[in-house]
Amino acid sequence: MRILTVFFLLFSCSLVAQNQLSVEVHGVPKSEGKISVALYNQEEDFLKFDKVFKSDSTAAKQGVTSISLKGLPEGEYALAVFYDENGNDKLDTNWIGIPKEKVAFSNAKMKTFGPPKFKECVFQVSKDTKINVTL
Repeated sequence: MRILTVFFLLFSCSLVAQNQLSVEVHGVPKSEGKISVALYNQEEDFLKFDKVFKSDSTAAKQGVTSISLKGLPEGEYALAVFYDENGNDKLDTNWIGIPKEKVAFSNAKMKTFGPPKFKECVFQVSKDTKINVTL
């Protein structure tokens, strides 16, 4: 009976696919600072720093910088990217909240009066996925 239970648990865990998202960030101006990515899986959480589903950062490489997020279940996601030029681990903004550092989003661009909505940035992950964003 125990062997059957262990087999069932292992089999059901394998059904929950864990995928990798590879992100190529184009237009990185310098090999200084970091590229930071924030992945969201809920519309109401989008662009809230304390509601990020997964995040990571890596050293910036002029031209194209690659970064991967692992262990993603299948679903809909939206990605925000910023070039942390001074490496202070935060998005620097001016006095009215407009970013001073370059930002980018999956499938959408910054608008004249603010960032895009979650629905404009959303993409599907059902297997290992690669996306490109441009700063």
